[in-house]
Amino acid sequence: MQSLIREIDRIQTENRYGRVTGVRGLLVELAGIGQYISVGSRLEVETRDRRCVPIEVIGFRHQTALAMPFGAVEGIGVGCRAVVTQSEPVVFPSNGWLGRVVNALGEPIDGKGPIRHGPTPRLLRGTPPPAHSRQRVGKKIDLGVRALNTFISCCRGQRMGIFSGSGVGKSVLLSMVARHASADVSVIGLIGERGREVQEFIEDDLGEDGLARSVVVVATSDESALMRRQAAYMTMTLAEHFRNDGADVMCLMDSVTRFAMAQREIGLAGGEPPTSKGYTPTVFTELPKLLERAGPGPRGSGNITGLFTVLVEGDDHNEPVADAVRGILDGHIVMERAIAERGRYPAINVLKSISRTMPRCNSDVQNMLVREAKRLLSTYSDMEEMIRLGAYRVGSNPDVDAAIQYNPALEEYLGQWKDDNTPLQEGYDQLQAILENGPAAQIISDHLAELAGQG
Repeated sequence: MQSLIREIDRIQTENRYGRVTGVRGLLVELAGIGQYISVGSRLEVETRDRRCVPIEVIGFRHQTALAMPFGAVEGIGVGCRAVVTQSEPVVFPSNGWLGRVVNALGEPIDGKGPIRHGPTPRLLRGTPPPAHSRQRVGKKIDLGVRALNTFISCCRGQRMGIFSGSGVGKSVLLSMVARHASADVSVIGLIGERGREVQEFIEDDLGEDGLARSVVVVATSDESALMRRQAAYMTMTLAEHFRNDGADVMCLMDSVTRFAMAQREIGLAGGEPPTSKGYTPTVFTELPKLLERAGPGPRGSGNITGLFTVLVEGDDHNEPVADAVRGILDGHIVMERAIAERGRYPAINVLKSISRTMPRCNSDVQNMLVREAKRLLSTYSDMEEMIRLGAYRVGSNPDVDAAIQYNPALEEYLGQWKDDNTPLQEGYDQLQAILENGPAAQIISDHLAELAGQG
């Protein structure tokens, strides 16, 4: 009943409309209603063939409003009527959304019938909680992936980025986390995803058990820039709803780069000047607004643990979007093509990855184990080329000898099939067993004792 009352209150008592004065590319120019709308307002254009195409105002030029459509522009012409529908786009989520797949507008696309709405409207473009009112990040969260749990530990309310080029396994790693993470609710945003992969992700990677405690938001690559951008806003809005209800939420978004590309299209269409690699200034304004919505919630609420994939163009990890996102988030997970090419999945380079909250959330023993394992991996990485060429003589350096002996076991430890689930403590136990019972146990024991003395 409350939901119905709120919907009745939102019904407009009068219809305001303007007319289309021009269409340039994907940009629709409107006149006659400038005083009633603002940036972000929603309208519906009545096309020549009697369809209604939703559009959103993205800017103004003199007395003309500039808008972009959520669908195709075919059928829109000069003189078509544009009716104002919403000044502030909202959605009404509820627990009935769990187990459902929706589009960027919150409409169900899984063929399971209508979706149950909640009583409270949520703004799609919400604002992050004030910094002074937020809780601190919580205890470690079990992600079910050995390499992440041990080497790049993540806390509840932390935000991490997964950086890699195309085809290296970001989506598979994300599906492993979605299935195995110890969170109350998962909200998954597939932004600009390939159409054929959506059903594969839901049925094969996520599975029935994973979907039952998840909401999946989908905007495929063939949809308009507004739909792709709004899918990211919808993902964060749903995550905020469950967080405000006190749940520990795992928010997974694939990918932030496609959100940035959608914002670039919108900005260029509105007349913004291109800057770095064609990205407009609003891209770097919108990224922190989006990503800061994740994290610890206000006191008395839950939190949003965020994992956001970043598609680095040309495997350049310093390209503009990757560099901007890395500076906003609380850590980064780097995946490398060279590791994937030698058959180790997930292809995570633990030496280049970092979690900014990890040292504080680990025990002293766990920190020592990770530091020693990283030392061995780093030593092997530094000498890898000489070892493969046969230029290194065994016995020249005991540390290099130990790294060579331990490398196969550590590589096997870092690899994991996507259906496997390794609990948090079990991962540390396995790593400790490798280090303490390996072929160079005495050298490792001496290093661990030295680290303990430094601690």
